[in-house]
Amino acid sequence: MGRDRLTAFSDGVIAVIITIMVLELKVPHGADWEALRGLVPIFLSYVLSFVYVAIYWNNHHHLLHTVTRVSGPILWANNHLLFWISLIPFTTGWMSENHFAPLPTAVYGVSLLMPGLAWLLLQNAITRKHGRESVLAKALGRDLKGKISGVLYVAAIMLAFVSPWISLAIYALVALIWLMPDRRIEHAIAAEP
Repeated sequence: MGRDRLTAFSDGVIAVIITIMVLELKVPHGADWEALRGLVPIFLSYVLSFVYVAIYWNNHHHLLHTVTRVSGPILWANNHLLFWISLIPFTTGWMSENHFAPLPTAVYGVSLLMPGLAWLLLQNAITRKHGRESVLAKALGRDLKGKISGVLYVAAIMLAFVSPWISLAIYALVALIWLMPDRRIEHAIAAEP
């Protein structure tokens, strides 16, 4: 299978995930500001989750540019990633409907941590297929952003039981860290002869 088919499938799944999330935004029953006020937690959760899914989509696009041959392990690792991303709409809805209660906020953090771990598995599958001298292997280096993100997610999950707002701030911080696509891959591709 070629990279283009894997990319098209992944793009389609991510488009469905975003569609599901936006469907959670219900039209208010009222025509005043008070009617909108009740939607603020749902809207804020949607924005944060949309940003996360967009980050994955952007970086996935860059990541797949390093793939020249798709193997079974790469397919399964990619599906594993898409599975975890597909749970983000559910945890987003649960957290927002419960106005950022501790347990839903912690579970939301788990739904952000797990795609990060799945991302590492996908990177490893690609690196195993293409070798330690591949574009991706060279681009990743020590992957400091990835390691910091994992530590921040775990801290935020635990802190959700102390203060969900601190957890939300940490989730937003991780999103800010990854908001721009990972330039390491772009630089590695540009450096290839």
